[in-house]
Amino acid sequence: MQFTHEHQELKRNVRRFIDNEINPFVDEWEEAEIFPAKELFRKMGTQGFLGVTKPAEYGGLGLDYSYSVAMAEALGHIRCGGVPMAIGVQTDMATPALARFGSDELRREFLAPAISGEAVACIGVSEPGAGSDVASIKTTARKDGDDYVINGSKMWITNSLQADWMCLLANTSDEGRYRNKSLIIVPMNTKGISVGKKIRKIGMNSSDTGLIYFDNVRVPRRNRVGEEGQGFLYQMLQFQEERLWGAANAMQGMMDCIDVTIEYARERKAFDMPLIDNQWVHFRLAELKTEVESLRALVYRACELYVGGQDVTELASMAKLKAGRLARIVPDSCLQFWGGMGYTWENPVSRFFRDGRLISIGGGADEVMLGIICKYMNILPGKKKA
Repeated sequence: MQFTHEHQELKRNVRRFIDNEINPFVDEWEEAEIFPAKELFRKMGTQGFLGVTKPAEYGGLGLDYSYSVAMAEALGHIRCGGVPMAIGVQTDMATPALARFGSDELRREFLAPAISGEAVACIGVSEPGAGSDVASIKTTARKDGDDYVINGSKMWITNSLQADWMCLLANTSDEGRYRNKSLIIVPMNTKGISVGKKIRKIGMNSSDTGLIYFDNVRVPRRNRVGEEGQGFLYQMLQFQEERLWGAANAMQGMMDCIDVTIEYARERKAFDMPLIDNQWVHFRLAELKTEVESLRALVYRACELYVGGQDVTELASMAKLKAGRLARIVPDSCLQFWGGMGYTWENPVSRFFRDGRLISIGGGADEVMLGIICKYMNILPGKKKA
């Protein structure tokens, strides 16, 4: 995949916006453990950043998915993980299925304001007893006349304290684990919804993460995205974009860890010479950059195939797996070279050390990614080669 002048312009504009509207406030938002999503998203919507790949008739730019990857990469310039993750939920996790399969009425009502930044979206898949095992969710949406009546709960929901609507995955029948689910757009001000206490995490502090309860929540059946019973399939398609987005977004943060560590190692002296002059130090940093560039090549290849209409589930899973592993290895290695300074809360490497740990958990744990890859390799236990 080759970035064109248009891709580079998008990245430059996003970075300029980040320098002016996000990074000056990141430390404040991290301390508060929340950022003003409604205010920030309205500003981003005005710039066209929330609908890069969405249809033009609903306010989007109508560009292909490579521009989403370019934007995800540029968002890695943000000096924390929580804010870009919240933006990614809006652009590449809660809205792809709605944009692709939703009715015109549904897209006008919910997608258009998400693109303009007038509405904040969240995605409701994980539950207290079902995270990576999506097929095991228990939340139900029972048909009652022209409505669905929803009962259950969702956990680990990014943007939940500020969201205007949720793209909810729920069981709408008893057809079986993979054929009984539907995606439903649920306004968060609907009677019967309650937001539990904000979850405190070891990282991603500026991102509000909550537990949501549904008690006989009634929404119109017209709020269903696409066909009933196809929700699991739609969510798996959304996962392709979510996992590629996550891998692309992680790359800049890892490169920033390496670059800031190089600067520090040049200044820090140990045993009468700059730390960077130790062969182990500069060899290790070279090795880390090589790993990040390998990830970049994988992400770009998967993106190119995806734009070409191919199924990239295997490659997206590989990219997500590799990104999660590197998000642990890179900051851990860099932090070591900072010595005691690396163990301080405000250090940029220690922040990525905390924030990046989520990559191996959210959107499907490493073990789930390995299982998907094994499935495509036809080497799952008990499976014979076709």
